Amino acid sequence: MTAPLVLMLSAAHPPDDLRVVRKEGAALAAAGWRVRHLAPGDGLAAAPIAGVAIETYPRRRGWAGRLLGIPALARRAAASGGAVLHASEPDAWAAALLAAHCPPWGSPWRCGARVVLDVHEHYPSRLDPHLPRWLRPPAALLLRLACRGAAAAADAVVVAKDGLAEDFAAPGRTIAVRNYALPSHALPVALAPHRHRPGPLLLAHTGALGRSRGWPQMLAALALAPPGTRLRLIGRFTDGSEPAFIAQAASLGLADRIERLDWRPHAEALALLAEADIALVLFQPGAVNHRLALPHKLFDAMLAGLPVIAPAFATEVAAIIRDAGCGELVEATDAAAIAAAIARLADPARRAALGAAGRLAAETRYGWAGEAARLVALYRQLVPLSNGTADSQAGPGGL
Repeated sequence: MTAPLVLMLSAAHPPDDLRVVRKEGAALAAAGWRVRHLAPGDGLAAAPIAGVAIETYPRRRGWAGRLLGIPALARRAAASGGAVLHASEPDAWAAALLAAHCPPWGSPWRCGARVVLDVHEHYPSRLDPHLPRWLRPPAALLLRLACRGAAAAADAVVVAKDGLAEDFAAPGRTIAVRNYALPSHALPVALAPHRHRPGPLLLAHTGALGRSRGWPQMLAALALAPPGTRLRLIGRFTDGSEPAFIAQAASLGLADRIERLDWRPHAEALALLAEADIALVLFQPGAVNHRLALPHKLFDAMLAGLPVIAPAFATEVAAIIRDAGCGELVEATDAAAIAAAIARLADPARRAALGAAGRLAAETRYGWAGEAARLVALYRQLVPLSNGTADSQAGPGGL
C-alpha cells in the first residue's frame, strides 16, 4: 500500500535546506512516509535528496512578490495530494491553511490535508529593525495574534528552538524539534577527528554575514590578534554592508589576512570550516532571534571539532557551550573580549580538548536522533502508516 505523502512546503527555503530536507524530511522518509519538498527554484526537475523528492517553482521577488504568490502556492499545495502540509515560513503557513481549510463552496483549493506549522524564528520581533521604537509593541502584538490564529487553525506546531512556543498559545499541539546536529555518518562530507597544531590561527565564520552578525567586531578583534591570525568567511552578506566591510578591512590593514568565500553547498562549507582552528558565532544583541538563536553553524563547528567563540547573551547557544564545555562565551560587542578569547585558545591542547568535548556532545545529547524521534511520533498521530508501510524503512535513529 502506498504511504501517505508529506508535502514540505517552503516559500523561501532552498530546495536542499538542511533542516527542512536533510533533517525533518529525511527522518519522515526513513520512517516510511513519502516526502516531497516544494520550494522556490527554477522549476526544473531535481534529484531526490536523502529520500526526499524535490519539486521547485518560480517565485516572485521581494516580500510583495511572496505575499502575492500565496494563492498560487496554495493551489500547488492543494493539488499535491499531500496528507500533511508541513509549512516552513509565515507565507507558506498561509498557503497551507488556505489549501487545507478554504471554504468548500466552489473552491478548487480545499484538500482537507493536515497542517503542521514549522516555526524557525521569533516572528513578532522580525519587523523591529524596520520600525520606529514606538510602533514596535503594537506591531509585535498584531504579529503575535496572527501566530495564534494560525496555530488555532493548524493541526500541530513544531518549534525549532525553545522560547518560540509561547507566541502560539497552543501547548497541547506544540512540540520542540530542535535544530540539533546530524550524526557524523549522515553528513555530506566525512569529518575526521580534528588535529589541532601550534602556529598561526585560522578563524572561521559560516553563514549569513552582516553588521548584526558581528563583522565589525570580527575585524576589530582580528586587528588585535597576533599578525599571523587569519579569518575565513564562508557565506554571503545579507544586509548590503559588504562594501563597508571591504573598506574597513583595508583601513585596518587586514585585507591580506581575510579569505572571503561566497555561499557554498553544505559539504563544501563543512570541509572548509574543518580546516580552521576556531569557529566564530558573533550575533549582536538587540534582536530577539539572536538571543534565541540555535544556528546550524554551531553544530557544524562542534562536529568539526572546533572550539566556538560565541555571545554570552544568546541563551540557547550559551547553554549548550557551557554544558558541553566546547568554547568561550564573550561580550559579543567587545572586540577586546573576542581577541582575549582567541588568545586563550592559542594553546593547541586546549583547542583539542574543547573541540573533542563539542564533537562528543553533538553526537550524543545534542544529536538529531532524539529530535527526529519526536517528529516521527507526531506524524504517527497525524497520519498513521498502514501495516504495509509502517516502519518499512530505517527509523530516525538510523539517520
